[in-house]
Amino acid sequence: MSILSFVVPTIFTQQNAQSVARSTCRSLVNLFVPPYKYSAVFSHQRAFHDQCKMGKGDVKLLGLWASPFALRVRFALELKCVDYENLEENFGAGKSELLLISNPVYKKVPVLLHGDKPISESLIIVQYIDEVWTDGPSILPLDPYDRAIARFWAAYVDDKAYPYMRAIITADGEEARAEAIAKLKECLMVLEDAFVKSSKGKPFFGGDEIGYVDIALGASMEWSKVIEKAFDVKLFDEETTPNLLAWIDVFLAHPAIKDVMPTTDKVFEYAMNFISPPSKKAAATAAN
Repeated sequence: MSILSFVVPTIFTQQNAQSVARSTCRSLVNLFVPPYKYSAVFSHQRAFHDQCKMGKGDVKLLGLWASPFALRVRFALELKCVDYENLEENFGAGKSELLLISNPVYKKVPVLLHGDKPISESLIIVQYIDEVWTDGPSILPLDPYDRAIARFWAAYVDDKAYPYMRAIITADGEEARAEAIAKLKECLMVLEDAFVKSSKGKPFFGGDEIGYVDIALGASMEWSKVIEKAFDVKLFDEETTPNLLAWIDVFLAHPAIKDVMPTTDKVFEYAMNFISPPSKKAAATAAN
């Protein structure tokens, strides 16, 4: 089995996601969070994040640093200030016995170990974390209808956005890649509209705080930047996705996110393992 078939499904299927500041983008951010409040908002969140960590010992995460699905779980744990042990899988050496025992059905990350209870599937884990650790802001909306809508859009991200990202990176030819890029852009325009309706003028899909859809989509942001860097394409722009463009900056600046999100360069280096050989040289050239 090749490393491509072994690792890529882990990163880009369920079971497991140098921002260029533009004046227009920043002005949009300021519409959501006025400049005089921006640092104060994150200062408050940083204080909460630093002070409320719960006891370590009974919470462990089996994951992979580059997996957006594992990142979803880390984001949720950080937002809830749960102290946990992050156990990195090394797929180059094969899947660990603990992973195979903890997730015998899919045998994939992420897996949350809460005491002796394993929970699999990234969005299911995020919901579990939200229900078990009730301190801090709720990840899912309290209103039943709003919860249903959030679940719908998170499922849309998994059904549409992530498969197109995977297709772009692993495409064998430029025609197939161009088609996948076009499909992903269509998907992002749909999510742009969803953001406007869900956020109601606030900085996140979840309103004033990072929510379920923010986590679902936001975990892929560095991979989105890798695609832009490798294939010289803009997935988010001021014309078609202005609100998402602004949202990216606010999301990545949040203390619970920036502390665990890998850098674009690190993810890019990792992604080069999965880009097809005919495209690898072009991707490396575009990145320079």
